[in-house]
Amino acid sequence: MPKPVVSEDKRRRRRPTKNGTVLSEQLIVDTALRMLREHGSAGLTARRLGLALDADPSTLYRYFRGMDELTLAIGDALVGQALRGWEPTGEWRADLRAIGLRIHAAYVAHPQAAQLTASRVTGRPNELAADEAVLDVLRTAGFPLPDTVRIYHAFIDQTLAFAALDAASLALPSAALRADEDIWRSTYARLPRTTHPRIAEAAPLLASRMVDSAYPTALEMLLDSAAVQLKSARP
Repeated sequence: MPKPVVSEDKRRRRRPTKNGTVLSEQLIVDTALRMLREHGSAGLTARRLGLALDADPSTLYRYFRGMDELTLAIGDALVGQALRGWEPTGEWRADLRAIGLRIHAAYVAHPQAAQLTASRVTGRPNELAADEAVLDVLRTAGFPLPDTVRIYHAFIDQTLAFAALDAASLALPSAALRADEDIWRSTYARLPRTTHPRIAEAAPLLASRMVDSAYPTALEMLLDSAAVQLKSARP
């Protein structure tokens, strides 16, 4: 049976690290993000995290019931970073664009953490705040409730799916990433028109575009579709 998780203030008083540093959920999450960046998901264990914090690994379980709960906290921290400083402007399209780009950027800034958390539902405060913000932007703009939920679903899943895809590329060893990107020039650009006419004509554009994320384009397409829906929904 897992140990009960006690309140933050009690943990602060009772559980400093061996060198006197006061542990907190934020410190643990920040340290875990650094470890993921440096060692990948395989390098994030309670033992290694305890060593990094100069604390007994068992101490971590007073803050999180297990490594999975820590994973959820890491995902929520990424959403929190994305929302920091964001304020709605009242222009629904600009607001959704800003939220989407911020979330995507926060995840790809931590590729290893993104791979670990993009598919998870945390139910934690930052995630709830982001969901509330998106739903409020859509409802305030005048979208009917069924359209609001449908667009919200597509918006969130699209953002996280691209974040996971782009993070997976960025998490590759640099040599592998360069080799993948070079394929567009070394293979696609050299295909003859006789066998691959459409690829051949598009090759220069493919070589320049395919090494970048398609998320901004996909986001604009989703917003275009939402704008059409809003126009048809209004009397």
